Amino acid sequence: MPTTRETILTALHARLSALPATALRGDVLPERVPAEGLLILRDGDPGEPEVTLSPLRYHYQHRAEIEAVVQGTARDAAFDMLTASIGAALAADRTLGGLCDWVEAEAPRPVDLPVEGAASLKAAVIPVVLHYSTADPLA
Repeated sequence: MPTTRETILTALHARLSALPATALRGDVLPERVPAEGLLILRDGDPGEPEVTLSPLRYHYQHRAEIEAVVQGTARDAAFDMLTASIGAALAADRTLGGLCDWVEAEAPRPVDLPVEGAASLKAAVIPVVLHYSTADPLA
């Protein structure tokens, strides 16, 4: 049986997979970026939980990361559309079907990356904070 953390990250990846961009989880950047864009979900850091007693609960603000990458001549517009679609997908269900208390993305910090012999990439890491509680930090 998967842990609470893995269940939530799997649900987040499924939500990203419904977008037009290709969504990967934990993979390396491929040689070619699809025309509609590329998203790579990184598990991130669960951080130090707050603990409540009676009953014992660990309350996490897990910081996962989405790497968003676009390439092409209209990369600024494509990047804007891609990040807006991520925001809309998360806003449509802030609890990922009741798996966590709240999901919230932070603003991206985009950078242009030159590619020798090809159109440059526009990329950003988008932090996503997953608020959830569990009875065991390993479950």
